[in-house]
Amino acid sequence: MSLGANSKTRAAIFDRNLNKTKNSQVSLSAWSFMFSEMIQYTQKRVNGIGDLERRLNTIGYRVGMRVAELLAWRNEGSSKAPKREIRLRDTLLFVHTQVWKAVFGKPADAVEKSVEKDDEYMIIDNDPIITKYISIPKEMSQLNCSAITAGIVEAVLDGLGFPARVTAHSVPTDAFPQRTTILIKLDRSVIEREDALK
Repeated sequence: MSLGANSKTRAAIFDRNLNKTKNSQVSLSAWSFMFSEMIQYTQKRVNGIGDLERRLNTIGYRVGMRVAELLAWRNEGSSKAPKREIRLRDTLLFVHTQVWKAVFGKPADAVEKSVEKDDEYMIIDNDPIITKYISIPKEMSQLNCSAITAGIVEAVLDGLGFPARVTAHSVPTDAFPQRTTILIKLDRSVIEREDALK
């Protein structure tokens, strides 16, 4: 079947204005299906839970690089004097609010500094949307599918000049059984730079 002369032509995705798609959302059921398929595809190609989490982290890192680029582009386009955060606290708040809103539609629940180590911070999400419809078999109880979120955070921090190793940990409570903590272990150079800026 051929298209008629009076049929509507739709603009290619590359021709759309990125600022106009800022508030559009992907259907949660479509996301859940895609994420489930990603996990199943990856699970068939790994040797263990640690390897699966590393692969999910790598996928998240690829997504995070694009999220960082998109947010930087939107910030430049919407502000007369765009600024890049150079302080750690402001950068973590940016990830906590702006990145979380862009990816998950809501800010994270908390950002905390570790009381034991000066190079560790935590972003806490009490009800992560990414794992809302994921059921993990008992033999894989150690798996944390939020490893993809850790990859996103790691890529954004790397892109902003704050290299870190980021991991996801399940910390369930009675009120929040899906509670996840994203642990950020900053590179020593970041801490030294922060100390020099004081």
